[in-house]
Amino acid sequence: MIRPAIPADRATLVRLQSFLPEPSPNLLDNALDAAALTPATALVSTTDADADGDGNGGEPVAYLLAVPGDGTTYVAELVVDPEHRREGRAQALLSACAGRAGDDAHALTVTVAPDNEAARSLYRACGFERVERLPDFFDDGDAVLYRRD
Repeated sequence: MIRPAIPADRATLVRLQSFLPEPSPNLLDNALDAAALTPATALVSTTDADADGDGNGGEPVAYLLAVPGDGTTYVAELVVDPEHRREGRAQALLSACAGRAGDDAHALTVTVAPDNEAARSLYRACGFERVERLPDFFDDGDAVLYRRD
């Protein structure tokens, strides 16, 4: 199940965020805060079981953090719990993000470390094309910019 993240997901998303080499905790906090003046959006992929019966599905096991702007939606973070990888969750989150962006942001963009072949392969499989290499984009080096129209 894909749904918008809710404040009750915070602890789980912070745990998932720890798998990222350069997380953006403030951006995630703002996406979860309905009162924050930010366009950031977080979507989650949950397990199928709705253990507490609240209608929000099960526990989040993946999330995507997106920021719209200038005709694109930038995928700032995408992470899947290692125990739930290769289940199609990242692809489902990207599809949901594109669907929510609609006509306002016709393209999705993402930056990836050049040596992160798993992520690069995922984005290529989802229709993203390499745009350019961005020197010193990350604290520890370059990034590759991908775009899907």
